[in-house]
Amino acid sequence: MTYSNQSKRITLLIHVLAWIFIAIVIFVVSPLSWKVELPVEYWFKQGLVLLFLIVLFYLNMQLLVPKILFKGKNLLFVLIAFGFTFLSLILIIQYENLVNLPELMHYAFRPNVPYEPRPRNFSYDMFTVLLLLFGFGISTSVVAVQKWQADLALRQQMEQEKVSSELSYLKAQINPHFFFNTLNNIYALTTVDVDRAQQALLKLSRMMRYVLYETDKDLTLLGKELDFIKDYIELMRLRLSEKVILDIVIQDNVEDLPIAPMLLLPFIENCFKHGISAQKESKIEISITQQNKLLHLQTRNTIVPANPNSKESMGSGIGLSNTKRRLALIYGKKHQLTMDQHNSLNEYRVHLTLDLA
Repeated sequence: MTYSNQSKRITLLIHVLAWIFIAIVIFVVSPLSWKVELPVEYWFKQGLVLLFLIVLFYLNMQLLVPKILFKGKNLLFVLIAFGFTFLSLILIIQYENLVNLPELMHYAFRPNVPYEPRPRNFSYDMFTVLLLLFGFGISTSVVAVQKWQADLALRQQMEQEKVSSELSYLKAQINPHFFFNTLNNIYALTTVDVDRAQQALLKLSRMMRYVLYETDKDLTLLGKELDFIKDYIELMRLRLSEKVILDIVIQDNVEDLPIAPMLLLPFIENCFKHGISAQKESKIEISITQQNKLLHLQTRNTIVPANPNSKESMGSGIGLSNTKRRLALIYGKKHQLTMDQHNSLNEYRVHLTLDLA
């Protein structure tokens, strides 16, 4: 049995039990409390009222609410609801007159008193009208709640699909962006030192394995992500001159909590991309530490004006802008990111706090 079929059977059972409960409480228990022997015609009348209640309940649920009320035709819906209610009342009254129920009920309560026809007591009819309108109200509420739940589930599904597609798109953008910069670095190194270029290729191959096998997952382990960052920094060291001062602090003993893959790289990459000068001394500071479930990333680098004609300046900011979007999509309020590039020391500063709990 599929989940859908099982759900339908449970829903059907709930409806049947609900109607049995209503029939017993309203149409059986209450009349029996009168402690008189009621004519069989009265019980048929009770069954007729219950039948109208059920018919109008499902007619409203399946047709009137979705086809009229939800189409914005509110006045028409109210008129039809009252119309069906009073039509049902008229048919019930016709049945009572046909079987002469008022006289039969009189003798059930006053068997020794002669029957004298009297004007109809509409207070009993008002109870029937309110009962039928109550059925309309309940069925309208049920359909409205079902529609609200269906709309909410649809919105959540659409949002989830949107988030998944955006994350896939953003990761697809970040990965080529990273390799574009790294391959440029290795290309520049081949003209200077072939051995060091070979070491760089080995580092890159290990990093590629990480990208191929880890970035397809929604989450990876923090330790793997930090190993990837260390490899990247070591790769970048190979091409740096003595004019670049590196101050790297990456905590070794970290709790292996889940983290989105390649989430930290663009901030590290940005330091090397915009913080290295060939003419004057520059400094890059990178700190990654963990306190309980909080991960802290701090970077600081001197802002070096980039050559607008260089390949590295092309697509500048793609990695960071996409990473900020990933942070918003995945972590929402569980992250804090501050970026400062307007200060007296002409430094680009980043502080990211990430709650990995």
